[in-house]
Amino acid sequence: MISTNRKPRAFAPDPAAPGQGCNSPGCLLDGEFRAPKSRTNLREFHWFCLEHVRAYNASWDYYKGMSEGEIEAEMRADASWQRPSWPLGQNGNAARLQEAVEAELHAFAFGTERPNPAPRSSAPPELREALEVFALVWPVSMETVKATYKALAKKHHPDANHGDKGAEERLKTINLAYATLRGRLA
Repeated sequence: MISTNRKPRAFAPDPAAPGQGCNSPGCLLDGEFRAPKSRTNLREFHWFCLEHVRAYNASWDYYKGMSEGEIEAEMRADASWQRPSWPLGQNGNAARLQEAVEAELHAFAFGTERPNPAPRSSAPPELREALEVFALVWPVSMETVKATYKALAKKHHPDANHGDKGAEERLKTINLAYATLRGRLA
């Protein structure tokens, strides 16, 4: 069976060669093979004949001028195609669990817990639930509500929690509570 989509061999001339001469000084052959100009500029090329591209590639070192630590970091980043990653199977949960444990330990050690909301009777009935969401005590200023809203929205935003549905629902509740308080206090 004959395949019609054959890949060109690595040593075959580049079909997109610009039709210029070899960039090696004194060479009169056509520059049919490309080679990157530098590590930081991999999309610009020198054009060489087959003999000179082989010599250029043999002497070219991508890691030239890098320390051992930089080489190690580059190789680790290449393992994930230069994309950020976290431990397999965790999807970022380890950091959130660690924060929760530290908060519990801090509360245990210093006895600081979330402040209790004011008794229900002191706040207007339509604001009680919203104040409980924000853990605020009546009377409250709009500046305090805004600051609390920003902190809670940042903490429970789905982008900060890797798409967690629970955080998304909590953010919806926070947004409704903020709209209620803003409408009454503004």
